Amino acid sequence: MQCKVLIYVVLLGLIKHVSPSEIQASPNTNVTLPCHVTFPASVEGNKMDQSLLNVSWVSNGSKVASFGKATARTEEGFSWDTSSFVDGDFSLTILRASLDVQGVYECTVSYNSIMLRSSNVTFGVLAPPTLSIPQQWVVLETESQLECHADGFYPPPVFFSWTRDGQVIQPPYQVEGEQTPDGYYTAAGNLTFYPSREDQNVTFGCKVSHNGSYQELDFLLNITYLPSVRLSAVPTRSNNGPLTLYCDLESFYPEEVSVSWIQNGTTLPEPLAAEQNPDGTYRTRRYYTLSPEQRGQGGKVECAVSQPGVVHPVSSTAYLEKLDPQDEAPVLTKSAKASVAMMCISIVLVFLLCFGFSWRRRDGE
Repeated sequence: MQCKVLIYVVLLGLIKHVSPSEIQASPNTNVTLPCHVTFPASVEGNKMDQSLLNVSWVSNGSKVASFGKATARTEEGFSWDTSSFVDGDFSLTILRASLDVQGVYECTVSYNSIMLRSSNVTFGVLAPPTLSIPQQWVVLETESQLECHADGFYPPPVFFSWTRDGQVIQPPYQVEGEQTPDGYYTAAGNLTFYPSREDQNVTFGCKVSHNGSYQELDFLLNITYLPSVRLSAVPTRSNNGPLTLYCDLESFYPEEVSVSWIQNGTTLPEPLAAEQNPDGTYRTRRYYTLSPEQRGQGGKVECAVSQPGVVHPVSSTAYLEKLDPQDEAPVLTKSAKASVAMMCISIVLVFLLCFGFSWRRRDGE
């Protein structure tokens, strides 16, 4: 399958504010969780005594940042700007967002033991999928399956749909996917169909929707045309000499094929070119010469043809006793038959002349 790899992506940005209390961000990005306080006029600006200020950020029962008695502390992976405290900004920054820092974060701010702010914000990672379509072939007018992979997304699910020449041929359907060891998800969408000649050089597309964004990967099909296979033997005058077999392959595509020779179920050692037909398919004839010993074994011979994307090779089988009859009387060619006929006529004429000459002598006496 030849991917043009035209990818259309509509993303919502690295950081998505779903609501004032819910924030999503792409993996490995920095994201700020807001927490703002309006101080009473009596403590604004330079009037603030930071020793009376107490601030904490708690997530999943653990304190990740705190400020008290004019001393700040943050856990690894978090930061804040304490110089902004005088402006009432106690926002916390998550550094290089990852799945293990997801959760509900609670910000509490008090001054002189008076609670000024307590708010929650939920943080989650939003990772769009990466699309890929394995390089695979489909077989003409044979049930085939295309597979589209969506890897590295979070959270589940995703929705797959398929297009042909811009038209939807399979509407969106949901796939939850499977979680990988790194915590992200992978999923696969399948399209089962019967490729026709009209599908050659037509653009197909796999479209994946995830959490309000979508991606589309366009590609061209590689279609295999199965050949017709005919197995024959080159005539030989000797029953004890080598025997050459040949295999005619017609109307196949693409040009690359692999032909193997099998006798009585055993693959014979490897002993090549194809011509193109007007319709774009190919034809070729492959030969294999059996040794006298192999010829003497007789039995069933097979010409098997393998092609890209074909699970079961196309083949033609025959018995050597039919291809190479050895017990029948030799068959005369046309020229040999003509020679024999002329010889017989000559013998008859000579006999008649001799008989006539002898008869005349007898009458003369």
